[in-house]
Amino acid sequence: MTILDLINRHGIITGAGQGIGRGLAVEFGSRGAHLLLVGRKESTLVATARLVEAAGGTAEVLTQDLTLPNSVDRVSEAIESWPTVDLLVNNAGNVRAGRLELTSEADIRSMIDLNLVAPVLLTRALLPRLRAGADRDSIVLNISSGIALVGMPFYSVYAATKAGLARFGESLRRELTGLGVHVATVYPGATDTDMMSSQNAAASPGWERRSLDDVIADVLVGLEAGDHEINTAPEGRRGMQELNVSDPMAVDAAMAPGLADLESAVRDHRSI
Repeated sequence: MTILDLINRHGIITGAGQGIGRGLAVEFGSRGAHLLLVGRKESTLVATARLVEAAGGTAEVLTQDLTLPNSVDRVSEAIESWPTVDLLVNNAGNVRAGRLELTSEADIRSMIDLNLVAPVLLTRALLPRLRAGADRDSIVLNISSGIALVGMPFYSVYAATKAGLARFGESLRRELTGLGVHVATVYPGATDTDMMSSQNAAASPGWERRSLDDVIADVLVGLEAGDHEINTAPEGRRGMQELNVSDPMAVDAAMAPGLADLESAVRDHRSI
């Protein structure tokens, strides 16, 4: 039984030029959505817009770096004439892997600004429109990460931002109880996207990659079921997540022998 109606949504998807953002845009497009696609590269956004239109939806493109001053205002201005706004997908993010002491301040601030500050500010700005949605709940969908559930070595700042986004969504969900906004958080495991192209740890425990199509399918099924927490990780990863709750030191011990190999595998994992 479908609880949350995904048909004919009007909304914003950030980081829509590739990966999970593009996949969700196409799926909402196939359900008749009208979307504002936000990202840093016009060429990839235009390509996504064409896929959305081929799937049966419509799309506008806004090339915008969400870490810059006034970027949220530009998103708000782009949808000012829309009669309805009932979808926000906070997907844009970046990752820089490596030992903390070797991570530059610029890289730290870049992750915090895009992965956490931007979605908080954008959600705040759009909430009046989202709460005014007519006869059905609006959707705020935050794309966190499985690393928010199990902090992986060499991803300390990224893990902090994604865990922060998850708790932001949980708190906001409770704040908006009864106000017509469905807040959901997605915890993707390692997914076969461009963001993972510079990361070579796929064979290590917990890094098994799933196809983008499978991850997107899980997200849509979870949303339609009215879920608030959507975990798309493979079974092996879920076992580690459960162990991290019951016996976190056992996870530490399991990871310790492979730390050197893992550090080598993720050293060049940098993506925006």
